[in-house]
Amino acid sequence: MSSALEYPPPWGWTADDLDHLPSEGPNGEPDVFKHVELIDGALVFLSPRRRFHQRLIRRLTERLDAQAPDRLSAVDQMDVKLGPRMRPCPDVLVVTTEAAADDERTFYVPSEVRLVVEVVSPDSVDRDRKTKPQRYGEAGIPHFWRVEEDDGRPVVYVYEIDPATGDYGLTGIHHERLAVSVPFPVDIDLAALVE
Repeated sequence: MSSALEYPPPWGWTADDLDHLPSEGPNGEPDVFKHVELIDGALVFLSPRRRFHQRLIRRLTERLDAQAPDRLSAVDQMDVKLGPRMRPCPDVLVVTTEAAADDERTFYVPSEVRLVVEVVSPDSVDRDRKTKPQRYGEAGIPHFWRVEEDDGRPVVYVYEIDPATGDYGLTGIHHERLAVSVPFPVDIDLAALVE
């Protein structure tokens, strides 16, 4: 199996390949494929998360889930299969409660996703600012939030899809408090997410 992992297929990896990766790396390393995304047919290995990133993901997921209507649920670090060669793993998602209830799932499809949140890390700046939002918009996911760190505090950039173009338009930049009405009413003290 190691030779298959050392050399990707000539056509690149597929979204379905991610469900069949081994538990160990090509040289027996444990958990090598625990945090991996598929971007345009290439495996992208995610670097270890900083504490800021991890705490923000956990608390934002909790607050979104608590404020979501019954038909929606917030989950973290689950893949979205955007196409045959595109399967990113957003930091936080809001999906239908029906989809979230299926404990056998390894990914969601765009029609089940209402919001995608990416928390920008030093190694993911270009992917989180450019590549992923474009792909989420092309897939028709209606809402995208990008979270950046500014002097130890989260800043949330809120985007909504323009149905005429399929592109995201910036609807607000939130520093101290995130208060929006879509995809459902949300009111979050951003400073409290990292304290």
